Amino acid sequence: MAAPRARRYDPERRQRIIDAAIRVVGKKGIAGLSHRSVAAEADVPLGSTTYHFATLDELLVAALRQANEGFAKVVAAHAGLRDPRTDLAAGLAAVMGEWLAGERTGVELEYELYLAALRRPALRPVAAEWCQGVTDLLSHRTDPVTARALVALMDGICLQVLLTDTPYDESWAREMLRRLIPPAERAS
Repeated sequence: MAAPRARRYDPERRQRIIDAAIRVVGKKGIAGLSHRSVAAEADVPLGSTTYHFATLDELLVAALRQANEGFAKVVAAHAGLRDPRTDLAAGLAAVMGEWLAGERTGVELEYELYLAALRRPALRPVAAEWCQGVTDLLSHRTDPVTARALVALMDGICLQVLLTDTPYDESWAREMLRRLIPPAERAS
């Protein structure tokens, strides 16, 4: 009788499954996501995907959290957004321009996962975390109500660019953002 095969220790497997889910959604959309398609993409046994993520919603939550990091990294790279001496509208318009000028598939993927929350309630808290995180960042420069309005406007501008294939107009975005920011909070 053959000895049972030892399990291979693979501490990176969960992350590889998340990365594979993001690639699958990038290639096939949310509709193409299944435990089987992710297992094939990650080159892991099917049981590994269900071990780490019992449901597709759990996997989508992990993928959305990771995808949200893309915009957060762009925002974090602009430390000037926290500096009250800088023009907040110009900084935000530049951040959106940098993000939208990035790899298009990644930007579209972030929004596809974000908008999947419309039909998948399990994703809503993660989408709300993204909005709240950016709102909290902007609340250091303006009041919370204005910060929330700025996030909504940035979301709208990004969606219009993505959905209409309209080129991003940074000067227009800067002007629209500036209209929401009270004059005393624009820059010192």
